[in-house]
Amino acid sequence: MPNKNQIDELKEILLGRKENILTNIQNSRSNIDQLKEQDINDELDYAELVSDSFTEGMIANHQLDELNQIEEALKKISAGTYGICDMCGVTIPLGRLKAKPFAKFCTECRTVYEQEAGKRAKN
Repeated sequence: MPNKNQIDELKEILLGRKENILTNIQNSRSNIDQLKEQDINDELDYAELVSDSFTEGMIANHQLDELNQIEEALKKISAGTYGICDMCGVTIPLGRLKAKPFAKFCTECRTVYEQEAGKRAKN
């Protein structure tokens, strides 16, 4: 289990990443708004606009998902349950938390979770 100093360091990383994501999401929304205001002269302009808007939207959605995971990790820090695998209840190794501070699963359970998610996606 990470000690208090390690958890504080990871919390700072989470808070910093949260701020970056919030800024990125705001920038993506501004970019999408700017794209909507562009003059469309032909089908090529329209295709480029749709493609750029789609890309900006996908990036924003991915970052919103990460933001939710960060918020969940911050709540766990407050509750004193941070660093415990949601699936099996073992302590998530510090190295994994440093690589992905909002990790919900230990490495073994993450593998199982991803395999199950892959099976569900195929059906």
